[in-house]
Amino acid sequence: MKKLILIGRVAAGKTTLTQALKGEQISYCKTQYIHYHDTIIDTPGEYTEVHALGAALALYAYEADIVGVVISADEPFCVFSPGIASLVNREVVGICTGIDKPTANVPQVTRWLKLLGCTKIFYISSYTGEGLDEIIAYLREPSDAPDARPV
Repeated sequence: MKKLILIGRVAAGKTTLTQALKGEQISYCKTQYIHYHDTIIDTPGEYTEVHALGAALALYAYEADIVGVVISADEPFCVFSPGIASLVNREVVGICTGIDKPTANVPQVTRWLKLLGCTKIFYISSYTGEGLDEIIAYLREPSDAPDARPV
């Protein structure tokens, strides 16, 4: 599997997505520090929201094959600057989480992710499982087993 780093605001759904991708039971767990899993790097939302910590995300991105910018479908605003995908020399994909929420505004999040420079966007519900197969297939290397999951 390709290694994926997840970046986004607090409560964007990064840890919940990590749990879903790993096939774990979903439970709330506030991420306090960078969590390294075999193929996923889960980051605290404060690294995105606090300017002084933002540079750390660029450094951690070099340890991943793909940068996943995570924005919840019910976000009232986007904290990322337009064109931010150009700041790393890694592939940057957009991940819209919480598409099953009643207040989801998927078209707005899609516009934001495209503005950031994401050409590939995944639409995910970690609770229903919608979209998980697509992102797992995208992360799979040719040498991986067909049913391999990120761990």
